[in-house]
Order: sequence, then structure tokens, then C-alpha cells
Amino acid sequence: MRGETDREKLQRFMVALGDRVRGEGTIFLTGGATALLHGWRAATIDIDLKADPEPAGFFEAIVSLKEKLDVNVELASPDQFIPPLPGWRERSPLIGVFGQLRFYHYDLYAQALSKLQRHHDRDLRDVRSMVRDGLVDVGQLEAMFAAIEPALLRYPAIDGASFRSSVTDFCDEIERERNQ
Repeated sequence: MRGETDREKLQRFMVALGDRVRGEGTIFLTGGATALLHGWRAATIDIDLKADPEPAGFFEAIVSLKEKLDVNVELASPDQFIPPLPGWRERSPLIGVFGQLRFYHYDLYAQALSKLQRHHDRDLRDVRSMVRDGLVDVGQLEAMFAAIEPALLRYPAIDGASFRSSVTDFCDEIERERNQ
């Protein structure tokens, strides 16, 4: 098992990945990597990412860097767990350009919804941080859920009613706290 990744190690990974790939590409960071870069967590177990488009030499670079930098890399993104949100690419904030790679945070609304669907304590804290920092608006979050709700039938592992309840309960709780 490799060690946890902190912000400094994540930044070294981004620089090294950008230097090692053999072509241009786009990397979307998500989960713990987003939390690290925003300062919501001190460490994460995995660097979750999606390459799209995938640069030449991407997988070879990942294999090498996992060992060299002592990091866990997971090819994971919200669209593997919930339906993709319309316009997710346009809402993905730029982190920076490293070598031949453009790094973005995967759409924070998609991240928030996938975390609410999972409903783990750490995930809920991350979503609260997104709202607190003004990166996610609860009204827009509910609208995004409504946009993907009809496509939930393509994700049989998701209980649509529970997912809706998780989103609604979270948004209602945030509104109640604001009104106190």
C-alpha cells in the first residue's frame, strides 16, 4: 500500500505527469484531489482523475509515477457513478497547465451530486465546503439533480428515491442553517 497524498505530493504528480506524457491532453481531478487543492483536507488516499482526451504515454507515465512518487492513482470520475451533467466540461474550473497537460477540477456540481449519492461523512463535509466557499449553490444543485434524474434508470445500482432524498435533505439543511 502506498502512502497518502498531500497537496505538495499532488502538485509534484501533476508536474511530473505533464512532463512525461508524449502528447497534449486534459486531466480532470476529482474527489480527494479537489479537496486537497481547495484546502478542505490535509491528505487523500487516491488521486482520482479522468483523462479526456487521453494523451499519448498517459498510462506508462501513471505506472512509473505511482512508484516514484508513492501515490495511488484511480481512474475515476463522477460520470462513472451518476449520469453526466449537461455542460460539465464548461463548469470544470482550470487548475493550471503542466507540461502538455491542462488540469481541471471535474465539475463541482457533478462532484457534489456523486458525493451526496454516496453519502459518506467525509463526502458530506466536502460538499458543505463547496457550498461554504461559494463553489456550489444549493438551488443550482437541485436543478442539476433534476436534469439527470430521468437518466438514473441507466444506473441500476442507484436508488433514485434515496438519491433525491439525500440531495433534498442536504439542500434543505443548508437553507435552514442560513435562515437561523
